[in-house]
Amino acid sequence: MMKNSYVPQPMDTSDIQLPEQLNELVEQMAKNVHEVWAESRMREGWSYGEQRNDALKWHPCLIPYEDLPESEREYDRSTALQTLKLICKLGFKINK
Repeated sequence: MMKNSYVPQPMDTSDIQLPEQLNELVEQMAKNVHEVWAESRMREGWSYGEQRNDALKWHPCLIPYEDLPESEREYDRSTALQTLKLICKLGFKINK
């Protein structure tokens, strides 16, 4: 398959409404998504830099989740939210 012919086809989860009690889980998952990403980058030799520089492996988001700009935290929340919605869409139940 040629790279330019790839068309993403995520499962449609727009019909899934998560209960409000999962909001805390979404936030915890979002933080963990960031932590896993940051740990992976650091293992690859990346470090904090005020501006991203791929050659020097600097990235401005290599900071604690709580210090990220809201736009970056929202990206991680979206990943967590879509993961939970997919779990429900596939018929699994989330219990505490």
